[in-house]
Amino acid sequence: MPVRLKKLIGMVIIVALVVIYALVATTIATYRLAESAWYVHLLYFLFTGVLWVVPAMFVIRWMERPPKNKQA
Repeated sequence: MPVRLKKLIGMVIIVALVVIYALVATTIATYRLAESAWYVHLLYFLFTGVLWVVPAMFVIRWMERPPKNKQA
């Protein structure tokens, strides 16, 4: 796969990941943490704010992998 195409696909995946992840994390916080103390909110958003990096790291690693040489 050409490098430019791989980076385009990876960028679209990362943007979709961040948008979907933010919506899910905020929805969970809205319904589960509505009456919780401020420190629970702080811990939740600290944890979920860093957690999205894990799947993004795998996508970035895939994007940066050099293309395989096709030798016969």
